[in-house]
Amino acid sequence: MLIVSALLLLFNGLSAPFTDPIDQQILLKLRLPLVLTACLVGSALALSSANLQVLLHNPLADPGIIGITSGASLCAAVFLLLGGQLAPNIVQYVLPLCCFVGAILSTALIYGVARKLVNNHSAVILAGIAISTIGGAIVAWLHFFSDAQSMRNLTFWLMGSLHQADWPILMFAIPLLLPLIVYLASQGRALNWYYFGHNSAQLAGLDVHRFHRKMLLLCALSVGAAVSMAGSIAFVGLLVPHLLRNFFGYDNRFILPASALLGACLLLWVELVSSWVIGISLPVSMLTATLGGPVFLYSIARMTRGAK
Repeated sequence: MLIVSALLLLFNGLSAPFTDPIDQQILLKLRLPLVLTACLVGSALALSSANLQVLLHNPLADPGIIGITSGASLCAAVFLLLGGQLAPNIVQYVLPLCCFVGAILSTALIYGVARKLVNNHSAVILAGIAISTIGGAIVAWLHFFSDAQSMRNLTFWLMGSLHQADWPILMFAIPLLLPLIVYLASQGRALNWYYFGHNSAQLAGLDVHRFHRKMLLLCALSVGAAVSMAGSIAFVGLLVPHLLRNFFGYDNRFILPASALLGACLLLWVELVSSWVIGISLPVSMLTATLGGPVFLYSIARMTRGAK
């Protein structure tokens, strides 16, 4: 399914046998980076959320809800406001770096505040929500004081786009994201031990505290890299793992790699819907929320019926 979706998006609207130089340029310089960006970003967001939901023992754990995305967006907003007058080629490459740094800093702040408060999983969620709210308020103030062009750039960034990454960005992102995705997808057995509690995990030989810190950092790195490539994309991380667990159970040895594949497919489908049905490139978050919201409600209703 992933391969079919990627091929449809790659060759949509191009004439076979691709001997036209214009079609070749479209394929190599536009479509292929788009497909790679969708696969990497969708996999990273869904896989990070699948890990976070187990690490924090909360099905609502999501990079957007616990504040990682907000930190990245806040750094992007500050840069666009203060450095928006720089040359476009400089903005294109400095902006992803700012997002990446913001995601890491927000994760460190959330984890530090949680340890000071209670040092439990609920504290991480609560600290993330608080920091996310503060970040949203600061972004709103930046909107208020920004000029029209900076506001337009910031709004477009916050709504997400798969068309921002090109080959130079992908050359940095692929060596970082691909090993992270493979590693996070391979942690199903350890997460199964962790899921049954600290005592069971320690009996299985897992260093719980070290594992928890390491996985939080790796999830933050994945989300930071994904947001730096495509901006803020809503609902992918929350929807995909929840949907898979609802239909296929809680074995993380299956859920983690399946989340990576379904997250990649979801963003490919969103881009296909945008190009086929609407005919223009819309912000990704608009489509993921529109398509994902009803599916998420159906999943919750199905889970509720199953519980009865």
